[in-house]
Amino acid sequence: QVQLVESGGGLVQLGGSLRLSCAASGRIFRIYTMGWYRQAPGKQRELVATISSTNSTNYADSVKGRFTISRDNAKNTVYLQMNSLEPMDTAVYYCNADIQTRRTMARLNYWGQGTQVTVSS
Repeated sequence: QVQLVESGGGLVQLGGSLRLSCAASGRIFRIYTMGWYRQAPGKQRELVATISSTNSTNYADSVKGRFTISRDNAKNTVYLQMNSLEPMDTAVYYCNADIQTRRTMARLNYWGQGTQVTVSS
């Protein structure tokens, strides 16, 4: 019913910046909260940041002051601007969205396929 596609990941040096994008498409009626999560090999998936439909944001303590989440409702897209990157930020980053669909009117959480972010020192 809905697909989330992430882009913008890659290899960056310590202290560098990356901007991740996640575009939602499909039978979308309304998108509520959107967020970014990350998972390093052998580690649990953790919340990075969320943004509500009213632009209220929430960040993990580890990224506060360095990362900024934003959204463009006209494009059904959420962004994650990552600055001052550290090796500990290395992970697969996943987009998540709470979406109500037109066809079924069901409200479900959807996940993107993930994009790799690698920070080298």
